[in-house]
Amino acid sequence: MGALPAIRYDIITLFPQILAGFVGESLLAKAIARGLIEVHTHNLRDWSPDKRHHKVDSPPYGGGPGMLIQVEPTVLCVEAVRRMHEEPGELILLTPAGQRFDQPLAAELATHRRLIFLCGRYEGFDQRVVDILQPREISLGDFVLNGGEVAAMAMVEATMRLIPGVLGDAASSVEDSFSDAQLLEFPQYTRPRTFRGHAVPEVLLSGNHQQIAQWRSAQRLARTARQRRDLLQDASSNMPCPASNDSGVDEAEQNRRPGY
Repeated sequence: MGALPAIRYDIITLFPQILAGFVGESLLAKAIARGLIEVHTHNLRDWSPDKRHHKVDSPPYGGGPGMLIQVEPTVLCVEAVRRMHEEPGELILLTPAGQRFDQPLAAELATHRRLIFLCGRYEGFDQRVVDILQPREISLGDFVLNGGEVAAMAMVEATMRLIPGVLGDAASSVEDSFSDAQLLEFPQYTRPRTFRGHAVPEVLLSGNHQQIAQWRSAQRLARTARQRRDLLQDASSNMPCPASNDSGVDEAEQNRRPGY
């Protein structure tokens, strides 16, 4: 067994084909080609005791709608995947009942050398999966998806971009929304300087880096107050807030939480 890259991802799923395009495109594919990360998908059905139909789900005891993923193939699969490398990894069960995923959690997970994502489907897993494997339960947000694959892909992207060398400019991940003081990112512009009457702010064309930095800092605070005021509730009580709202957005719109 060779040395691990910066981070290895193992994704256990009933539908590995969902992840094929994701793994083969964009920055993720480039990071894999450069040996910075590894991504391995594993079909849970391969561990089914039903060798004919590869069935891994059954109705719940006690009745109720839907089907549950069985404990036997799940535990056998996870144990086998863990043995595929000397690093056992951090096992993550993707579930709406888990800890809510955010940028600080992404930063913490990015420090692990191996992450194993267990993607559920149907009505979820037999409770004994949790009792036996003791996974870390994480939720992408306060909503329900058809399965854990989308959540796994989101968490892979959120963590991989924090690995040195993955992004072309290391400052990109620092200046992103939620990466610094829980403020949203400042607005950015590129060519042309004017389009349909909308011009690039003059300060960005000035060449004065101190003024640009001050403008960006003020814009981060103003944008956060306008679009995610809830993020400022944990900030220091003496943090200045914009004195006026020149965005054309009324107060009710300012206080509205985004729908995700």
